[in-house]
Amino acid sequence: MEPSLEKLVQKNKPLLTELEQVIGYRFTDLRLLQRSLIHSSFAFEQTEVGKDNEVFEFIGDAVLDLVIGHLLVTRYPTMREGELTRIRASLVNEHHLAAMARSMELGRFLCLGKGENASNGRQKSSILSCAFEALVGAVFEDSEYTTAAEFVHRLFSAEIEQKKEELLLGDAKSRLQEELQDTFNEAPTYRLDKEEGPSHCKQFTVSVLFRDKVLGTGLAGSKKEAEQRAAASALDASGVNDTNA
Repeated sequence: MEPSLEKLVQKNKPLLTELEQVIGYRFTDLRLLQRSLIHSSFAFEQTEVGKDNEVFEFIGDAVLDLVIGHLLVTRYPTMREGELTRIRASLVNEHHLAAMARSMELGRFLCLGKGENASNGRQKSSILSCAFEALVGAVFEDSEYTTAAEFVHRLFSAEIEQKKEELLLGDAKSRLQEELQDTFNEAPTYRLDKEEGPSHCKQFTVSVLFRDKVLGTGLAGSKKEAEQRAAASALDASGVNDTNA
């Protein structure tokens, strides 16, 4: 790697060491970690530094897709491909990766050009999400697939269950309708059972019915969410939501 990158590592060594502690991984080659933090705007202004983090970003993107995909299939072997794809997409999209980067204050460690630094680039979702991918790519380059996979598992394990629950709740109505249409060629109906509380804090109770039979009930602060919860309750009762089996 470029000699000037060595100088940058020496200059930033306390910060790099701090970041290693934050992410729980110690690099064999600190130059890889440093390069993962170099935004294109900094590389453009500091031409002697050489390459930015875009190649590492490319590698990290591929590692995340593979590792998280495999982790999902292993954890939820009966889940449909479309659901697996949606959960993975929700975990690796710009918004979520940027949120994870913010949680570890990754922006504080980035090397940005003067313009990006002045325009609050350290908090831009596009820059943070790319830097997060580059960091994963750097870990892969510094070690091997198994170590990189363990690194990703540790960061995402708790997130996966949360995203799964969000997906199943948010998609419950369409899933229930699909199940009933496939089996009976009929759709369910929803009934507002109760509306309570002041206008700024209402609670709605909704039941989902099929052929006059109540399949499930949901309670929430909006009718739409109450319907989703009712549908999720119906799916749970039928065993359709049992994706851990």
